[in-house]
Amino acid sequence: MVADRIHSFQGHFMTFRHSIRLLTATMLLGFSLPLLAQAQPVFKPGTGATPPPVLPVEPAVNEPAVPVVEPVVTPPAPAPKVVKKKGPVDALKPGQFVWEKRDSYEGPLRIVAVLDIQRMYVFQNDELIGFSTISAGKKGKETPTGIFNILQKNIDHKSNLYSNAPMPFMQRLTWDGIAIHGGHIPGYPASHGCIRLPHAFAKALYGITQMAQEVVVLSDVSTPVKRPEPKPEPAPVPPIMEPPVTEPAVTPPASPPKPMA
Repeated sequence: MVADRIHSFQGHFMTFRHSIRLLTATMLLGFSLPLLAQAQPVFKPGTGATPPPVLPVEPAVNEPAVPVVEPVVTPPAPAPKVVKKKGPVDALKPGQFVWEKRDSYEGPLRIVAVLDIQRMYVFQNDELIGFSTISAGKKGKETPTGIFNILQKNIDHKSNLYSNAPMPFMQRLTWDGIAIHGGHIPGYPASHGCIRLPHAFAKALYGITQMAQEVVVLSDVSTPVKRPEPKPEPAPVPPIMEPPVTEPAVTPPASPPKPMA
């Protein structure tokens, strides 16, 4: 009885395994047929076989190129600029000056005052013969800039605007109170518009200038001043010719007739 059951079970197992093999072969054949239909036979010359047809090749579609992004290169930061301190190149302290003594001072002079650095420079024949600290007009009383001429010279001048303040070795630049003269030099603008000089420098400069000497006053060395155009001379007015005065003719009175006898 047991042996019959074992024999029956083995028969069923063999049938089941055979069915699995058939099912697997069927599935493989089903998947392979479409692939075999698409495959083209390999053509070998000399075998008499017909070469396979040449299938048209579809043109390739140019896909848009992906732009190449260059890496952003950040330039190095520029080196910070060295800001030079504004001021004169000399080492003069307030009230000091340099003056070259000569036996004679001949040749054209040029006198230049620079307000922002509070200095005056004197040239003769384009050679620097002296430079000095100055004290120009303070805020609200600034020294005017421009090109001036010496209008008046006075060794012992007294101010007629500021309580007879002494202005030794005065050289007038304008008729409204601007002049070069000796005075106190505190190291900053402190005058009422005049250009103060150390007394010894004012004396030396006074001794070599002449009337109408040109003096240039600059706000700074980078800002030039415009030379004023010369004024045209007025045209001469012709004299008015008055008519000569003629005396009226005096006719003597007629003598009365004499009576007849």
